[in-house]
Parts: sequence; structure tokens; C-alpha cells
Amino acid sequence: MTLNLSLQPTSQEIWESKYQLKDQHGVPVDLDINDTHERVARSLSMVEDDKEYWYEKFLWALQNGATPAGRIMSNAGAEVHKPATSLINCTVSQIVPDSLAGILESNTQAGLTLKAGCGVGYEFSTIRPKGAFVAGAGAYTSGPLTFMDIFDSMCFTVSSAGGRRGAQMATFAIWHPDVEAYIEAKREDGRLRQFNCSLLVDDEFFKAVEEDGDYPLVFPVRKKDEERGLATKPQVLKTRFWEKSYCDSMGYIVNENDEILCEVYKTVKARDLFNTIMRSTYDYAEPGLLMIDRINQYNNNWFCEEIRATNPCGEQPLPPEGSCLLGSINVALFVEDPFTDKAKFNFERYSEVIRVFTRMLDNVVDKSGLPLEGQREEILYKRRHGMGFLGIGSALSLLGDQYGSDNSVEFVEKVMKVMALEGFKEGVKLAKEKGAAPIFYDSTNGVSNKELWVSGQYMTKIWGECPELREEALEWGCRFTHHTSIAPTGTISLSLNNNASNGIEPSFSHHYVRNVIREGKKSKESVDVYSYEMLLYRHITGFDKVPDTFSTSESVSTYAHVDLQAAAQKWCDSAISKTINVPTDIRFDDFKDIYTYAHKSGLKGVTTFRFNPEAFQGVLITEENLKATKYRFETDSGESIEVAGDETIWYDGEEHTAANLYDSLKEGYYGKF
Repeated sequence: MTLNLSLQPTSQEIWESKYQLKDQHGVPVDLDINDTHERVARSLSMVEDDKEYWYEKFLWALQNGATPAGRIMSNAGAEVHKPATSLINCTVSQIVPDSLAGILESNTQAGLTLKAGCGVGYEFSTIRPKGAFVAGAGAYTSGPLTFMDIFDSMCFTVSSAGGRRGAQMATFAIWHPDVEAYIEAKREDGRLRQFNCSLLVDDEFFKAVEEDGDYPLVFPVRKKDEERGLATKPQVLKTRFWEKSYCDSMGYIVNENDEILCEVYKTVKARDLFNTIMRSTYDYAEPGLLMIDRINQYNNNWFCEEIRATNPCGEQPLPPEGSCLLGSINVALFVEDPFTDKAKFNFERYSEVIRVFTRMLDNVVDKSGLPLEGQREEILYKRRHGMGFLGIGSALSLLGDQYGSDNSVEFVEKVMKVMALEGFKEGVKLAKEKGAAPIFYDSTNGVSNKELWVSGQYMTKIWGECPELREEALEWGCRFTHHTSIAPTGTISLSLNNNASNGIEPSFSHHYVRNVIREGKKSKESVDVYSYEMLLYRHITGFDKVPDTFSTSESVSTYAHVDLQAAAQKWCDSAISKTINVPTDIRFDDFKDIYTYAHKSGLKGVTTFRFNPEAFQGVLITEENLKATKYRFETDSGESIEVAGDETIWYDGEEHTAANLYDSLKEGYYGKF
């Protein structure tokens, strides 16, 4: 019954624009979504010996909720029509060196990656702070933010293949001397609009905030600086700055414990810096926070990686040149007898889909189409992927539960736990059949990587549930090093899954306006959208109004958002992209408490969204907010006009809502605002 629910018009349109394969003349090759599923299943089964058997199994999984990420759905099996595109959504850049030649080389590599349809994540706190002396040039540097502007302009120009605007994530260490300028950068209209921005925050900073202590802003000392006497300034040791091989090649001073000696540029009050961050996120929803100590502590490859950057939405913390291979399972499709007292979740069918989908995602590694040699080597060596879910908010409504209840927290943890356990069982099984990822045949400092991997803090939890699996992994290794990650699933939820709720989120609303990107159009376009649970409820009962028990992002408390994310994080070996929606009128002190609560709850990352039309509109907006928000424009003649956000304006030969035109002007798509 749920599988036969007709797509709503917006879902159909998004599928046609993003995932329907067309030839070079725009003639459809995929006539419907089933054709898309058949194309993807056929392509990924070609890696197998028994191609026809696995084609049927992969097709079954796709028809039962398995949804590979957008690049896979768009490009798998499309080589004849799109030979230069990748199946990978995003990557992380090589380490951006602290040299002009190295920065420009990183920019070139990023441009080639974006051209192939992949987003890119970078860390920019590897670049020395503004005003630092550059010995070779005999001058002082302008700092990392000016170089970020170059990457921003490049992304704006190159964009991404397939009609997508380029996706980039910038990460920046909270201990870098230019951190305050980084936090404030997006307050300038049109600046860094091609970036999501996050801060790498360590436990030392949160401890200093709690104790109202000082916090040093530092940068590594080079051997050349030591010769100039700079190393006589106050110093601290940072143990998490860069990989030792990188430190040595850049000439940083490393002590006998592989710790890097740093110069203290400035000492600040931790609470003052925290308030600066919070004020920016309160007004602009950025920067997000990444708990970098926790990310590295629970990294399965803790013995050979230092994570410093993530993919553009933050659910995949990755090493240099790491790739973001994603897929999500629509858990709403496993609810049987929805909206009744007999409603239940079919864990048996869900487990089978996980097992088949694990194999399918692993096959993507061999067909990745990544543009750079370093990216291809990295993904083949570790074969990591990130399987997650979508539709959790919709599923809870179908089960008669509310997002954030005690039962919902337990349910989310169980759904994620089953995914983790079944995935690694399949990973060890695949290692026996096809061979483990090459990393498992190597050693680190004389110790087998298999032994180091099984002793990781996250993997120890898996063995606690399946002790016999640990012994098999020690013998055979695993087909991949990482298995789980929860992505935001924006357009694959909206199109291929008929607007089941995104990722781990509740449904935004049951009828709302969504801003979508149309190829060739500078502003976003507003379209009406209905939630999957509303469509299904209307289909089953004939009623247009859903029960009050159906949760939305506005009805869920901020702390419930954190609780569900924390429940899922327990069994997620990568990270979770989640937005904690907060009321526009939330008190600033209450807003700050969300971040400290999130840190104490074990989250790896925190992102909030507070509707603030003076800064931006956002992707999703309720009709009430759109009508109630006024936007002011000045005409060429100097006249000032004020219109409601949902009113239509004709500008530059195109029709726009006032809200979307205002955003587009601020983002710089028509030049400076």
C-alpha cells in the first residue's frame, strides 16, 4: 500500500530535474522511477560474478527503501551520456598547505572535484594568521580568510555538474589566532556564500567555558621562526594540530612525543569567545560546531588518521582526500498497519535490506569515478561508506508516536543499532568472500591494522553485542572501515521518497513552501510540498487534516532534537547531519544552553536554525512565516518598496518571490547588494 502511493507533483518534478537520466538532447532515457532503480541496480551489479542474481537483489532493495545518495542515483549506469561525472557526492581536500603554491594547487584540485559533481570540505586553519611574517616574500600574510575568498569565487564560477550549485564546507580550529574574524566573516553580504562554515572545537575549550577560564589562540612554530627568536614567546603544546608527516615536511617544531610547539598569539576569555560564536549562530545559523576530540577519539581508523575536515553537511568526518559515499534507507516503508493500534516496524525486512544495501554501497567504491588519483587511492584503500536512514519522523507518525518521546528515543537507538550490527556482520562476510579492504593487510608501528581496528572505542561496542564477530574480524578483517552515517537527504527524500522526512529530522511541516534550485535560474523557486505521512493519511482515511500527534520541527522541543541525535550517535561510526530548529524568539541564554547540553550528550556536531529573515530565508519556510515577513527593496530610481515574502516580483527577466529574490541579491548572484 505505501509503495503504491503516487508521487506528489513536486516530487515528480525534482526527480525529473535531478535523477531522471536524459540523453544529450534532453530526451528521457528513464521513463519513470522504476527505470531509474533498474539502471542503478544493473550498474552496481556489474561488479559481481553472478550479475543477474545481484541485479534482482539490488532492485528489490531499491524498491524497498534503500536509496543511494544523489550522485549514485543520477550517474550510475549513465556513463554513455555523462562520462566525466562521479558517483561520489563529496570529498575532503588534500591538506591545504601554508604556502601560496600549495594553496593554489589545492584550489585547482577543488575545481576539478566540483566539476565532476562532488562537493568539497577543507580545513583552512592550516594557513598562518593575518600579519604573520612570510620569510620568502619578506612580507606579512593577509591570512586564511582572503584565501578562502579565492575558493569561494572558484566554486561560484565552476559550480557542480548536473545543475547543482557547488557545495563546500570550511572547517577552522577554534584555537587559530584568526578565529574571531572567521566567525564574523559571513556577516558581510555576499561573502563566503559558497561555504558552510564550522568550527573545530576541542574539549579544552568547553572546559574553559565552564570554568570561566582563559583560552590561548596559537599557531605552530617553524624552525625558521625559532631561528628568528620567535620561539622565545610563551608556548603551549597542541597534540592535535596536524599529522606528524605533514609537520615535518612543513618544518614545524615537534617534540619527542610528536607534539607540535606553538606560539601563543593571544589569550582570550573562553566565555567571551563562546558568546561571539553563539551570537553568530543565533543570527546566521553559522558556524556549526564540530567536537573534534570526540570525532578523533571514536574514529575507527584512529591509528592512522587525524580528522580535521568534513563533507559539506558534516555527516562524514574524513581524512585528506577522503570521499563521502552515502546511502539511506527509508524507514517509513517498514511500518505495517500504519495509523492503527496494530502499527509495528518490520525489523526482519529492514535487516535484509541493510545486508543487501551494504553490498551495493561497497560496489560503488569500484565504480566511483573520482577525478583525482589521491581520492581514488584513499577510497580503494579503506572502502569506507556511510549508510543511514531517512523518514524517521514520518515513521514515528505512522507508528502513532511523537518525535522526542521516550519511546521514540529508544526506537531510534534500536533502528541505528540494528543497522550497525547487520552492516559489520555483512562487512566481515564480504571480507571472507571478496577480501578485506587493503588497509587490513598493513600494519602501523609494527602492529597489525586488524588488531588496532578491532580495539577502537566504537568497534568495542560492536564486539560487546557480537563477541564472536571480533574473532572473525581479527582473522579476516572487514570489507570496509566505516559503515554508518546519517545524511540530510534533502532531495532524495523529497523526490525519490515522496517527501518522507529528511534524515533523522521530524517533518518540517505537513504543508509548506520549499525553495528549490532550478538550473539556469539565479534565485530559488518556491513550491508547495506535503509530508509523506499527510499524503498517506489522506490516502488511507480520506481526511485532509492530520492528527495533532503528528510531529513537526516546530512542535519538537530543542532538547528532544539533541536526545534523538545522541541516541543515534551511539551506534553511528561517522557522524550525523542534523539541524536543531529553534523558535525565532528564543532567549539568547536558552539558545546557548543547547550547545552545552549537546556537548554533554555526546554529539559529534551541532547545527541550529533560527528563522531570521534579516539574515536569510533558508530552504524551508512555513506559509505563515513567509506571509508575515516583509522585505525592503530600493529601485533604480531610489524608491523604497516593502513587500511580503510570498509576493511575486519580476526582476532580470524572471519571476521570483520577494523572499527568494532578497536572498539571491544578498548571496551575490546579481552582483553586490
